[in-house]
Amino acid sequence: MSITIAIYFLINFIILYFIGKISYFLKLVDIPSKRKIHTKATAYTGGIAISIILLFAIILFDTFDKRMSLILSSAFLISIVGFIDDKYTLNIGGKLSLQIIPIIYLIFFENLNLHQIGNYNFFYADLGSFSISFTLLALLFLFYAFNYFDGIDGVLGFTTISVFAILYFLILKHNNHYLVEILNVEIFLFSISIPIIVFLLFNFSILNFPKLFLGDSGSLLLGFIVSFTLIYFANENFIHPILLAWSVVIFVYEFLSINIIRILKRKKLFQAGKDHLHHMLLDKTKSIFLSNLFISALNVVLFSIGYLSYLIVNELTSLILFIILFIIFFVFRFSYAKN
Repeated sequence: MSITIAIYFLINFIILYFIGKISYFLKLVDIPSKRKIHTKATAYTGGIAISIILLFAIILFDTFDKRMSLILSSAFLISIVGFIDDKYTLNIGGKLSLQIIPIIYLIFFENLNLHQIGNYNFFYADLGSFSISFTLLALLFLFYAFNYFDGIDGVLGFTTISVFAILYFLILKHNNHYLVEILNVEIFLFSISIPIIVFLLFNFSILNFPKLFLGDSGSLLLGFIVSFTLIYFANENFIHPILLAWSVVIFVYEFLSINIIRILKRKKLFQAGKDHLHHMLLDKTKSIFLSNLFISALNVVLFSIGYLSYLIVNELTSLILFIILFIIFFVFRFSYAKN
């Protein structure tokens, strides 16, 4: 296994470096503009590179079950859609029409849809006939929540790593499955996390690596993988659904808050702007590092609060607290929102 991991690390660096170099040669770059904070044309192909690496992960580790492998291979198609969007700027309808194909396949043919959202002592939240429609709405919600998050160097990468770290912790603490099955899940989470970590070296151009952005190919890729991983874990009863929700709490809170604020201020939804949490923090701290640290830490802190309420009290209390903390988060976001 150690040799496999070493080979995997090497593949990560080779693919990211090669994709970076060829992207600049082919001028697959994001040009600076008034609404963007970067000052140099930067390759937007980080997501494509990660999606290719994950195809190698399926072959190298060869321990994933069929649905794990399908999540990663289907994610490659989602990344291609994001790349097309980066290159040609598709409208919402155009993106959805292309994204829906792998989504429909996983939901209808591989049964990767939410059947229930947990037992809360007083009631069991079985979705029944609403299973597919609820799953589609939840997926699209989280896809675009991840897409919203990609605004400054590192923020989506670091926050996504915090999500996988939380899921790894939960897998170790809350499951009654066989050791081999859990080991495979741990390898699955590891194989996804490593390309993101290595990508950050390119994102910040450390050691003079060619600078890369995730682009829509990367933000949609990560949103897709996280969304279907949460569904997979819920269906396999690895982790209670409310704890899965807490693992992505900052994405949920921020996406809901920013769109509610835009509605209240009569602004267009799904339009690029600088009213995101990371932009607000960057304005205050003048530091990308501190902004990234704060957002990732906030996701972990909020999860910890939800996790303790789950352990000390019960599932229903954790669900209620999830809603209460969102209201508090929204009030703060609205107070500090830009005009």
